[in-house]
Amino acid sequence: MPQPPDDLDAVAVRTWCSLALEALGRERAEIDAINVYPVADGDTGTNLYLTVESAAAAVEAVFAAHETGATAPATADAVRAMAHGALIGARGNSGTILAQLLRGMAGVLADGGDAAHLRLALARAADVARQAVAHPVEGTVLTVAAAAAEAAAGESADLRTVVHAAYDGALAALARTPEQLAVLGRAGVVDAGGRGLVAVLGALVEAVTGQAPVRGHRTGPGKALAPVDGGSVVGLPVGGTPVEGNAPAEPAGTGPLDCPEDGGAGPAFEVIYLLEARDEQVARLRTRLDGLGDSLVVVGGDGLWHVHVHVDDAGAAVEAGVEAGRPYRIRITHFATESGHDLRVQAEPARRAVVVLVPGDGLAGLCTEAGATTVIARPGEPPASGELVDAIRRAHAREVVLLPNDAALRHTAAAAAEQARSEGVRVAVVPTRAAVQGIAALAVHEPDRGFDEDVVAMTAAAGATRYAELAVAERQSWTMAGICQAGDILGLIDGDVAVIGADVPATARTVLDRMLAAGGELVTLVLGEDVPDALADALEEHVREGYLAVDTVVYRGGRQRAPLLIGVE
Repeated sequence: MPQPPDDLDAVAVRTWCSLALEALGRERAEIDAINVYPVADGDTGTNLYLTVESAAAAVEAVFAAHETGATAPATADAVRAMAHGALIGARGNSGTILAQLLRGMAGVLADGGDAAHLRLALARAADVARQAVAHPVEGTVLTVAAAAAEAAAGESADLRTVVHAAYDGALAALARTPEQLAVLGRAGVVDAGGRGLVAVLGALVEAVTGQAPVRGHRTGPGKALAPVDGGSVVGLPVGGTPVEGNAPAEPAGTGPLDCPEDGGAGPAFEVIYLLEARDEQVARLRTRLDGLGDSLVVVGGDGLWHVHVHVDDAGAAVEAGVEAGRPYRIRITHFATESGHDLRVQAEPARRAVVVLVPGDGLAGLCTEAGATTVIARPGEPPASGELVDAIRRAHAREVVLLPNDAALRHTAAAAAEQARSEGVRVAVVPTRAAVQGIAALAVHEPDRGFDEDVVAMTAAAGATRYAELAVAERQSWTMAGICQAGDILGLIDGDVAVIGADVPATARTVLDRMLAAGGELVTLVLGEDVPDALADALEEHVREGYLAVDTVVYRGGRQRAPLLIGVE
């Protein structure tokens, strides 16, 4: 553990995210098990883990971009990346609220990470999270967040004292949640989302002080934290004898869904999506969705929002998003199916499927036509492992070949494959590092041959494809090809800068010449959204005139990070 910081700088934020992910990884099964509100679907721990995983990945990307520099990223860059990563990767009701909490903190911590800023950040986080929930309920994560902020507000000393106060305040508030929310008291558990927030704040304590807070009290299945003697905590067994000062527990077997707050079984679907829209459009969307269902949480800002709602009419919820702006990363979950109680006959799984990550809508359409299940990795929004697991489930096959198409996503793909294997799906990850390698692998896929044979053939096709992309330099920097200036066009071949040019056409021709100097039979060009068709025509002519017997195929990639992707087989 590095020397504890005097304030929350970028390194401390990175450490916090890493420790929070570890803590939620350890506790997610127990948090899942005590998840009874607002829907007893047993996924709060998993949703919080996946949300923090996305936040941590975004922070790591900021540090990766500074690897060649002498200094660490600015604190503002790190906390904004954390908040943005949580926003785009938020899962479920609890994850969406946590994303808003982190966004509220980031708005203050970007200006400073000392004790005073942290106190203000915690208060801002609690306020914006409560505002994001259509109908706030006490005894939930909102209550725990407010208690953490209130406890920290009374401390004016150093950063270490403030984080300890926030953690202790959150822990005490968590213990009181069964008294505030009857469904928790009936089940004999604390709020699952609140417990997850306590884990995140505990990670903050460890990041700042270098020592994890001591917690000797279990809050897993069968136990609930309850306050005794002015704030100490003890375990309360489900259906057991109540501790003095606590609300009596219901007899074992009394279901949490009998509680009046639950309104019976509740809506059938959870609908989640990211939305690009203006503020005034989102205000109307909130009203529309509030009339369609419950558990409405809309978080975000600056044109990008994360929408979460429970409804019976999933189509209407998505249509409302279309009317407000541009929804994407749409995820619809049927609660009965998710919890294993759907009585409908499920379709027989296919023998084999391919799941492909693509950088834009155009390639998503191409791969879908080829029979693959796609996940779009939008610029600055790398998918988390949970999104890949969802895609593997959607593919509904006994065997799945996963094409990550990005070297930076290899660990994410491996984690998703491991999760899917634990669910009984045979998964192989072909280590494709670019979309053009994924296209080559998909082209030789044959579902009727043996699994291992198919994976070998796809791996060989991907490995035989050299890849390149054009990018615009954001700042002056040292590269393998020399010093580039902001605005220069960079030609990257197999991941390394090989060409520095002044414009896209000339740089693209130079990159092609270097790649074809080693031979090739097929050139693949994937054009970005704003690249004119004339460029593809010019490059096709360049290949035709300079290289005999080399064919060229052109695809429209849509909205993608690079203006041009190139593959040579």
